[in-house]
Amino acid sequence: MIAVTGANGQLGRLVIDALLKRVNPENVIALVRDPSKAQDLKAKGLDIRKADYGLPETLKSALVGVDQLLLISSSEVGQRAPQHRAVIDCAKAAGVQLLAYTSVLHGEKSRLGLAAEHLDTEQALSESGLNYVLLRNGWYNENYTAGVKPAVEHGAILGSAGEGRISSAARSDYAEAAAVVLTTEGHAGKVYELAGDDSYSLAELAADVSLQSGKTVAYTDLPEEQYKAALVGMGLPEGLASLLADSDAAAAKGALFDDSHELSRLIGRNTTPISKSVTEVLSQ
Repeated sequence: MIAVTGANGQLGRLVIDALLKRVNPENVIALVRDPSKAQDLKAKGLDIRKADYGLPETLKSALVGVDQLLLISSSEVGQRAPQHRAVIDCAKAAGVQLLAYTSVLHGEKSRLGLAAEHLDTEQALSESGLNYVLLRNGWYNENYTAGVKPAVEHGAILGSAGEGRISSAARSDYAEAAAVVLTTEGHAGKVYELAGDDSYSLAELAADVSLQSGKTVAYTDLPEEQYKAALVGMGLPEGLASLLADSDAAAAKGALFDDSHELSRLIGRNTTPISKSVTEVLSQ
């Protein structure tokens, strides 16, 4: 039995899709905060169980009979450490045979502010006695393509990444990697640094958006605090704006670059280039 936490989320749903190409639906458990929002998954034959990171009592029953568990990191930045530790404790009590965790690229070397909570989870896994595998995910193409249409409209991409190179891949690429790890042998104890095969700067991304859209889009590099202020001015919550600005500033120092090609080796094909993701967004 394979269980996926956060199965209603953007990554979780893609992992479920990838799993259903490899195993029967009766072997997959979708762990969700609100089962009423996962009726379409239930209709596919999956076992739907309530599992709320913030309510440990729901985790105990949710993990009964689970062999392989994918712990997708919580979206609640600042609360991840205790939430993840609760899942790990319940997984150990339930006798889970392998826990895969979606961590952060380069782990202990990462300059990203969000790395601290991921490292706390990695430490908790190390101390747990569980068999585990770390899926250290890099950036998603979607982190940038979500802003492509506004960039075309306003003629600008803003950031603080300087000339830093970003090795992103499509969210579906990372989902497929998780499905491979959950359905094949030999991954316990492994640490996978997962990132796209190709890299680009935000200036190069702006040039590609210009080429594909036929409209001039320029990259404007800002100091971290100015970029954060710009994001807040666009309506983003201060916490999210701070996180995005910090991530960009870290990217300028190489935090989002990786050329190991471990992701493409794991999924057995090339990762999705950013240009293809830009094309898909512009065609919508």
